[in-house]
Amino acid sequence: MHWPDQHPRHDQTPYLDKLNDAQKEAVLNTEGPVMIIAGAGSGKTRVLTVRMAHLIHSGADPFSILALTFTNKAAREMRNRIENLVGPAAKSLWMGTFHSVFARILRLEADRLGYPKNFTIYDTDDSKSLIKSITKELGLDDKVYKPSLVLGRISMCKNNLIDSRSYSENEENLLQDKNANRNKFYQIFQVYTERCFRAGAMDFDDILVNTYKLLRDHIDICNKWQHKFRFIMVDEYQDTNHVQYMITKRLAAVHQNIAVVGDDAQSIYAFRGANIQNILNFSKDYPDVKVFKLEQNYRSTKNIVSAAGSLIKHNKKQLDKEVWTQNDTGEKIRVVRSITEAEEARFVAQSIFEEKNTAHYPNKAFAVLYRTNSQSRAFEEAMRKNGIDYRIYGGTSFYQRKEIKDLLAYLRLVINPGDEEALKRIINYPARQIGDTTVNKLVFLATQSSRTIWEIVANARRFPELGTAAVRVENFAMMVQGFMGMAKTHNAYDLAMHIARQTTLLKTLYDDKTVEGVSRYENTVELLNGIKEFTEDDESEVEKSLANFLEEVALYTDDPKNNDPNRDCVSLMTIHQAKGLEFPHVYVVGLEENLFPSQMALTSRQDLEEERRLFYVAITRAEKKLNLTFATSRFRYGNLMPCEPSRFIEEIDNEFLDMNLAGLKNEGMFQRFNGPSNGDKDRGKPKTGSVLKQIQKTTSASLPPVDPNFQEGDLGALKVGDKVQHQRFGFGMVKEMEGDGSNKKATVTFEALGEKKLVLKFAKMRIV
Repeated sequence: MHWPDQHPRHDQTPYLDKLNDAQKEAVLNTEGPVMIIAGAGSGKTRVLTVRMAHLIHSGADPFSILALTFTNKAAREMRNRIENLVGPAAKSLWMGTFHSVFARILRLEADRLGYPKNFTIYDTDDSKSLIKSITKELGLDDKVYKPSLVLGRISMCKNNLIDSRSYSENEENLLQDKNANRNKFYQIFQVYTERCFRAGAMDFDDILVNTYKLLRDHIDICNKWQHKFRFIMVDEYQDTNHVQYMITKRLAAVHQNIAVVGDDAQSIYAFRGANIQNILNFSKDYPDVKVFKLEQNYRSTKNIVSAAGSLIKHNKKQLDKEVWTQNDTGEKIRVVRSITEAEEARFVAQSIFEEKNTAHYPNKAFAVLYRTNSQSRAFEEAMRKNGIDYRIYGGTSFYQRKEIKDLLAYLRLVINPGDEEALKRIINYPARQIGDTTVNKLVFLATQSSRTIWEIVANARRFPELGTAAVRVENFAMMVQGFMGMAKTHNAYDLAMHIARQTTLLKTLYDDKTVEGVSRYENTVELLNGIKEFTEDDESEVEKSLANFLEEVALYTDDPKNNDPNRDCVSLMTIHQAKGLEFPHVYVVGLEENLFPSQMALTSRQDLEEERRLFYVAITRAEKKLNLTFATSRFRYGNLMPCEPSRFIEEIDNEFLDMNLAGLKNEGMFQRFNGPSNGDKDRGKPKTGSVLKQIQKTTSASLPPVDPNFQEGDLGALKVGDKVQHQRFGFGMVKEMEGDGSNKKATVTFEALGEKKLVLKFAKMRIV
């Protein structure tokens, strides 16, 4: 079906002029199923935003356009771009994360599922707390049934539309649990589901599951939303899980104007339930799909783009595409070997320091990417020692800090008194002599009578089991009821400030004059400032109610301080957190077997291919310069253990690598990389030798076993130009001397390892 003026004149669509031919085709084909395969740095966001702007410009009702993203940041960026193209109409788009859009739908329809309209959204900490309580009530060992593990398994079940009943009826599931010594998991799952429902609460997975149930079980509601959303677009489709796939497929069933955008080579979230088959099998779901490939990379140099391509070709399961670029060739990718992780970190910090001073780059031009969070420690220390400002990207969120969650719990309880996690969090904070024993009695009484804890709290004097604590509990209830009454007549800020003062929460924090106490008080004041800004935001059409503010907080995952664009600092982050970002200079560190690829990924091709895609994502974050580093030894469990270089280094075609700093230029071992070439006739032929074997060879050659008979010499007469032998580093030449007495240092250039600075009183070295 067409709408008026579907194909406006070209002079009315200047936004099309900035698109290449492939991008333009993806924008103009707006009817029927469309799959846009977007290679790294290929202008995916531009295509999505221009496509929506073109729909609106061509006469489509913006209220009929649904755009689903995975982050609030992506949604905000796209909405701003669309608004620049078509004006205020962009405000009417149904655009946001899966969770925020579906929570919006559930606010309108939740009563059909038996939930209150003001249902609470439980975050991860709330869910873990509830699971911990349930485990205790069932008399189970919380060391076996760890809340994080239990919640993770519940989440995976929900993402695959497996509820507690069907789980308990599956013999294979029960057998797995029995073998894992968690045969009561299904009971926790069942009670958790019941308690969330009774509390009028949904966790993040429930938002998706309940949206699907709404569409599956209520034909009238399904029909309503199917006809409302005439055009559906899904960003990062390769990251969708089963329930997200089922919801979007059902919503698109009537009009089938669904456009998915993604890159199978960047599918890295299987641990969260993402199913790469959703994008690989899209053409099977929609046989008449039109496929558009965005293959031109605008971000990186030719060497970086080609290196990434040579790596990812080792994956068996992937969509066919050939990413290319017209950018400069750029420098080769440096591969750097270090002896330990500390030396690796020092190299990275010193390299950044030198690049900053010689090329005058700001700190924010650099990123250090690692496989696991635990790797950050050494780099943080090295950055501090070199005076380089840095941030841990994706660190503790502002809204996850204890003092913030305490005040938010009061606000949540005012909106939804059935929210038992909020109630338990603050019933005795600040202290009001309602201890754990009383709280446990409240939970028991609620469970026994199938009531909410709040119903017991509000009628505490009717329960003699509470003893003398009943008066204190009921006083707490009366205070909260006063807040509830105030919520009907006051805006979110006035209510929040009143609660912060009346509960003495602000005073308690203010009285703590320790460094941590001052910080907690300042954070709480900042939260109140944020609520104030929310209530005074004239541009937002959202009602300034406390419920709406809490919904935004629950769905908001970005740390505002960490994402301050004005803060000039080096970014340290896991590769998973780096997805979607780009930097002029990137250091991918810890490229060692059992670390990257992870030891847990070495048992199946599927897991190993995901690790390779993760490395592909890391490489393609770099715009101009890329360094790959590894250590030949690393501390594990308190011991210094030998490490092997990652197989992924070997999988990159050697013509794109500079192996000098990996020690491969010595003793003729660099021949494979800069030896004579026979031209194009050798292209495509297998190369002789192995990068991995060469690295391992030089590692063992330049680091022989320590000789127990090695005798250190007197270094008192050491001077520039002397040849020395180190017990571990081998032979070298003294390049520079500095310091006096016990602080005397020598800079030595070793044949195999390059330059090292040694404190003489500790150096296991002799003059040759």
